[in-house]
Amino acid sequence: MDKTIKELLDLEGKRQNEGIELIASENYPSKDIRDACGSIAIAKYAEGYPGRRYYGGCEYIDQIEQLAIDRVCKLFNCKFANVQPHCGSSANYAAYHALMPNGGTILSLALDEGGHLTHGSPVSFSSHDYNIVNYHLDSKGRLNYSLIEDVALNMNPLPNVILAGYSAYPYNIDFYEFRKIVDKVNNKSVALTGKPCCYLMVDMAHIAGIVAAQLCQSPIPYADIVTTTTHKTLRGPRGGMILTNNSEIAKRVNSAIFPYIQGGPLENIIAAKAIMAYEDGLPQFKKYMSKVLFNTKLLNDELAKYGATVSGTDNHLFLLNTIKSYNMTGKEVQDKLGEIGITLNKNMIQGDLLSPKETSGVRIGCAAITTRDINSAGIIELANIIDSYLKNKTSKETAQYRIGKITSALKDVNKLEV
Repeated sequence: MDKTIKELLDLEGKRQNEGIELIASENYPSKDIRDACGSIAIAKYAEGYPGRRYYGGCEYIDQIEQLAIDRVCKLFNCKFANVQPHCGSSANYAAYHALMPNGGTILSLALDEGGHLTHGSPVSFSSHDYNIVNYHLDSKGRLNYSLIEDVALNMNPLPNVILAGYSAYPYNIDFYEFRKIVDKVNNKSVALTGKPCCYLMVDMAHIAGIVAAQLCQSPIPYADIVTTTTHKTLRGPRGGMILTNNSEIAKRVNSAIFPYIQGGPLENIIAAKAIMAYEDGLPQFKKYMSKVLFNTKLLNDELAKYGATVSGTDNHLFLLNTIKSYNMTGKEVQDKLGEIGITLNKNMIQGDLLSPKETSGVRIGCAAITTRDINSAGIIELANIIDSYLKNKTSKETAQYRIGKITSALKDVNKLEV
């Protein structure tokens, strides 16, 4: 391998092995998945879909992609899956295009309360191509379905898409309640215009692994369309997918992905997605996800014991109010913990008065460190290190030593097996 790149990759592997990964959107795939990503399938052009390609020589590629589709549909109990999106953002782009014309109206959660960039950020295509209206969390930081319904039914025009699923919402979501809201919007639209106008779209990128493990409510029975990434709690390669039970929407999704926004699919990544769907259907994956939920709650609760202002959690992440807890911005906490090998990300919180570059909080997730098989004692020790270092009660050298003691007992990220 290129010497310079090899040296940098080795340093990155060392950083990951010797550090604690708390970024909620990161995880470590198995060696089998990594091998598929670097496989010979990377060399094949395969524009189109299985059995309908624009290039010859796709007989085995067709089998790989169809296997990925079939396994994903089985994993999530859905009828149709498009496994070609390169990332979650392109999956969302295609989903919007399949559901409404440019200029359509999306009702989504405000960005500083847990929404994603592609759910309406001013810097995202979503706010340029569509009309964005926000609903908000209640005073306790929770989804209030009555309030969301009031917003939806009083919009003019009525929404074309109501979007659920978030980047920084630590609680369970009731997709059935969202379905009821969409149905009421469509009833009003039929009364006014003679036809329905609204779809329920769910972006389950963060909770897809929890859904696959059947440890939370699935959006599949209620949503018209579901998007997800494959590299977060699903523990697969970097990429996206789109799922639906509606055959007409499935056709529009396929056209939106190819030829509208993408060309040749990354069949090496699709092979890795097929392996991911197999691994996530094994009994040990449910045990893993159960442990993720346990570890996340334990870390949240341990920090609370030290007086930190934390959100609580029902899933794989929680929010820490850094201003109230340590009189530091999220950026300052991110940088300070980075000094001792703990990686997390600054994150806006409800009512945040600071900019996205500074923020009043951080987002903390336990999917990655659970993949490395951290135990309860390690989580308890980690909470103490975080709190004592942010309060300047322990030196950088001591904190680094204690982190090293934790990581030395964890699995090597380069050798992970299912």
